[in-house]
Formats: sequence, C-alpha cells, structure tokens
Amino acid sequence: MHGQFAIGVAASLINIAVHASIMALLTWTVHRAARATDAMGLKPRLMVVMMATVAVLMLAHLIEVGIWGVTYATLGVTRDPIDSYYFAFVNYTTLGYGDILPVADWRLLGPLAAMNGVLLFGWSAAVIFDVLRTLTRAEWSNVET
Repeated sequence: MHGQFAIGVAASLINIAVHASIMALLTWTVHRAARATDAMGLKPRLMVVMMATVAVLMLAHLIEVGIWGVTYATLGVTRDPIDSYYFAFVNYTTLGYGDILPVADWRLLGPLAAMNGVLLFGWSAAVIFDVLRTLTRAEWSNVET
C-alpha cells in the first residue's frame, strides 16, 4: 500500500511540475500579449488568446495523462499495456467507466490519478479566468487613456 502511495505521489508531483512550467510560460505570454498594442482590437484578440490558452491547457493535460499512462504501463497496472493510456485518461478525468480494472496490487493509483486530475483541472480553470481578466483589464485601461 505504501508503495502505491509513493508512486502515486511521485507521478502527481511530476504532473504538477509539468503543469506549473506550462502555466508559468502561459501566464507570462498572456501578460506580455496584454501589454502589446496592436490594431486587432478586443474581441478578435480575446478570441485568439483564449483559444490558444485552452489549446495549450488541453495539450498540458494530454501530457499529464500520458505520464500516468506510462506509469501504469511500466508497473503493469492493466492486464494489457495498450489499455494503460485509456485507463489513465478515464481516471484522470474522473470519468470512471469501470470497463478496465487495475490489477489488485495497484488499485489505489486510480483514485490518486483522479485526485491529481481534479486539482490540475481546477488550476487550469483558474488560469483561464486569469487570462480573461488580464486581457479585459488591459483593454479597459487602453480605452480609459
């Protein structure tokens, strides 16, 4: 049991490091874009930046699911290694179909992946809100001056 927690925490920390790196780069880029002046205007710039933000966040989550998938495949958590990524996706998103079950020795990794996914999805939602707030504030400050 302790081994499952140790591996689950390690995979979670790797995912958090990946997420933190991508979030730092993303917010830095958005804050630079908010200060930039161009003829694009609020609506088109907001649409482009929000679409790019969500696309980057989706890519981040796919990488993080991949980390769980590699962890599962390496440990033999699923009976068929090909199912590891699918099983990781189902757990990370807390979908929980239950059509693929882990081997008994690694049963606790699923809930740990789900907890990791929920936290990182929440973090992503906060970043999406911050991007929207940053861009609209920048636009309103340009209108007032």
